[in-house]
This record gives sequence, structure tokens and C-alpha cells, in this order.
Amino acid sequence: MSKTPETLKANYDKLMANIKEITVLQTAANIIYWDMETKIPPKGVNLRSQQLGVISQVLHRMITKPEIETLLSKIEKHSEYGSLNELKKRNVYLVRKTYDEQTKLPEKLVAETAKQEAIAIDVWKKAKAKKKFSMFNPELEKMLELKKQAAEILMGVKGTATPYDALIDIYEPKMAAEKISRIFSSLRDGLVSILRKCQDSPKQPNPSVLKRKVPFDIQRKISKEVAKFIGYDVVSPKAGGRIDETEHPFTTGYYDDVRITTHYYEDDMASSLFSVLHEGGHAIYDQNLKQEWMFQPIGSSCSLGFHESQSRFVENVIGRSREFWTYFYPKLKELTGNTFSDLALDDFVRAVNHVRPSKIRVEADEVTYCLHIIVRFEIEQELIPGKIDVADLPEIWNKKYNEYLGVDIENDSEGVMQDIHWASGDFGYFPTYALGNIIGGQLLSSMEKDIPNWRGQISEGNFQNVKGWMTGKVHQQGDLYDPAVLIRKITGEEMNFKHYLEYLDKKCSWVYGY
Repeated sequence: MSKTPETLKANYDKLMANIKEITVLQTAANIIYWDMETKIPPKGVNLRSQQLGVISQVLHRMITKPEIETLLSKIEKHSEYGSLNELKKRNVYLVRKTYDEQTKLPEKLVAETAKQEAIAIDVWKKAKAKKKFSMFNPELEKMLELKKQAAEILMGVKGTATPYDALIDIYEPKMAAEKISRIFSSLRDGLVSILRKCQDSPKQPNPSVLKRKVPFDIQRKISKEVAKFIGYDVVSPKAGGRIDETEHPFTTGYYDDVRITTHYYEDDMASSLFSVLHEGGHAIYDQNLKQEWMFQPIGSSCSLGFHESQSRFVENVIGRSREFWTYFYPKLKELTGNTFSDLALDDFVRAVNHVRPSKIRVEADEVTYCLHIIVRFEIEQELIPGKIDVADLPEIWNKKYNEYLGVDIENDSEGVMQDIHWASGDFGYFPTYALGNIIGGQLLSSMEKDIPNWRGQISEGNFQNVKGWMTGKVHQQGDLYDPAVLIRKITGEEMNFKHYLEYLDKKCSWVYGY
């Protein structure tokens, strides 16, 4: 009896079944990582590093097993392959891309990197608390070496010009350091011009009013109100989110379980409020992906740059707008009692939009924020090819901060150790923050044509139309297109930093009266 030939549909369905299993395990690993950052007892870090190492090995084996290659080949070579729709072809492309990359990475390297991440993060926390880079240096060197090994391997399969480009491609597909350098050079000039106008203005906001003490329990209530405004449910019986506390705020999760974290400071209420808006922007992106694409490769975000565009948009374009505070300031006053009772709305809005070079990226204003990113990008460009050593990072960092931002770094915790990313091995990630700002500026320009009265809606507490626009244009596109293609489809142009500069200049001209 002859064997019935396998159909294109049968092989495609088998491939997607495999990808679902991989995705389910990966999302479970993400929650284990969340637990490590939020709930794990100090003694459990070593065990957790081993758990994450084993899970990484298993995931690597799953995505690189021969069956995946067999299914991909049968699908790609099938006489009816052309009949697949755009969505299925994109899924096949994304699986092939991941398979080709992962099969080149040795399983031992993948496991060692996962273990080293857990160890490096733990040591980073301790070193940061003691303000001693020398404690962190050995673990960062180990992490860097592992990532450089991976970059050398991925450079070939991704077809990039340099190992650093291979690392960037992980987060921002088909974006090279050379192109980023050109964009950042012009962006930097525009930002410095706006910064100078703000500094030269006689009309200066008073940011010290934001240092008024607000107890942690009140700040937790503020966080829930902010989350409610953007539609990030953390309280109802059907909630798909939660807010926890960590050293460095982050977002993790998948579709129906997306969690954010923040960090509270009693004398800096704005820090946690804007971090909740920022991470909430990430969360609503993940929660509003197309439900029918869940467990498929296209059912994830387009890129880290696009993800950052959503978080920065919610945090800054919305959260620092006068319209948002027209609505939310009365609620803030109600929650904080007499703390801000003497402070007029416009004085508060100007305070949260003050421009002042600072040492800490996550506390930076909108104008200087990208300068923080440019510092990190330039360092990574030298670090990955070995032009500078890990031991030299504090000195190089401090020099660049003095040159670009005019600030003096007093210790390594407010300097080179302020971010968790290098401890996590996320080299190539930082540029996406600035690219996100640029994309956000372009999205704003396009959105204003479709919703010309959006500011009035925000002042009345209505975020739904803005959120709906973003959901349709960005969230529900998933990973159907590479970022350069998606930005063209939404805005009709290539990546263009000018919209972001125009947005900043307009806002700062109101804040500073120039």
C-alpha cells in the first residue's frame, strides 16, 4: 500500500505545533526570570542560574532539532509553496531565520550564557550597592566574551558587516551600526540645539517641587490609577497584569500575563509614576497583539525599537503632556493630600518637563535622554571589537558624560553600573531606545492627521482612541513586517528623526517660553 504524500498544510501545521511548544517554554522561562528579580530569596540565585541554564539548553535543542529543518525544507520546496498566504510565509521565514541562527550557536555556549546572566546580574546588584565596579568587572568580562563568541558566529549567518551589527540585528532586524551612527549624529546636533535654547531661557521650571515626599503606600495607589488610565488592568478578577518592585524597572510576559515592575523613592514620586507609564506602554503592546496569532512567530512585536516607541510614547508624549495632567492632576492631589495643594497645574507640568543634563538615564528628560543612549552606543562600538577593555569602562564612561552632558560622575553606581543591560548580556540593545523615540515622533505626526483632537480627548481622561490607533497601526501588525517596512506602511516615509525634534522643540518652547 502506497504512503499518502504529506500535504503542505500538514507540514506547516506540524511546524507551528513545534513553535507553540517552544514559545510556551520560553514564556515560562520569562516568568522564572521575573521571579528572580522580584521574589527569589538571596540564597536561591545559584540554583536559579542553573535552572535558567538548563531551560536555555532545552529551548536550544527544541529549535535546532532535525525535525524543524525537515519540516522547513518540505514546506519551502513544496510545489504549492506559492499558495501560502503572506502570514504563513512570514511565519516560515521567521522560523527559518531563527533556526539557521540557533543551529550555528553551540549548545554549551547558549547554556553558559544563560548561567552567566543570572550570576552577572546578582553580582551587578551587589557591586552597585557597594559602588565598586571592581566587584562586577570579572563577571562582565565573562559575559562580554560569551556574547562576542556568539556575535562572531551570528555575523556569518545573519550576513552582517560586523559582529556588533549581528548583535544589533537581534533587537532591531536589518539595522546596522553605520546607519545608526548617521542618524544619531544628526539627532545629537538637533538635541544640543534645543538643550541650549532651554538653558539660555530666563524662564526656568522649578523641578525641586517634585522632591516633596510621598509615602510608598500612596505611590502604589498612584501606580494603579496610572495603569487604569492607560487600560493596563492590574486589579480586576480578569486582570492580565501586575505591578511589582525591583531595582531596575522592566516588563515581561506574553499576551494574557504581562507584568511590569517599578522602583519607588519617597522623595521622587515622579520616578515611579513615569516608569509605570513607560513599562505600561510596553505591556499594552504585548497585550494587544492579535489573539489569533498567539504562539506563532508573527504573534510578537516588530522590534525593540518599535516596542520602545510605545513605552516612550505613553510615558512622554501622553504622560508629560499638559492635557494628561489637566485630567490627572486633581486625582494626584486627592491621593497625596496637601503635598501639592499649593502648586498650580502649569507649574507642575513645567516641572515634569524640565530639561537638565543628569547622570542617570532612566531619570533623564526627553531632550537629553538620547544623549545617554549615544554614549552607550559609542562605547559598545569600541567594546565589541576589543578596541577598549572592560576595566577601562568607568574612565571612558565618565569622560563621555562630562563631554556630552556636562556632568561629573562621582561613583560607578551612578555611572557605568547604572543599567542592568550589560550584566544581562544585552549588547546591541541600547540603540533601540533612541530609535524608539524617533519612531514615536513619526507615529505622533501620522496620528495627529487621523485624530486631530487627540489632546482634547486626553484632557477629558479618554486614552482609548489614541490607544486604538496604536493598536491598529502597530500592536496588531505583530512581526508581520521588518521595522523599516512597518514604519513606511504607517507613515509613508523612511525612519526620520526630524519629527521627534519638532515635537520636542514645540513642547520646550511652551515650557521655557523661547
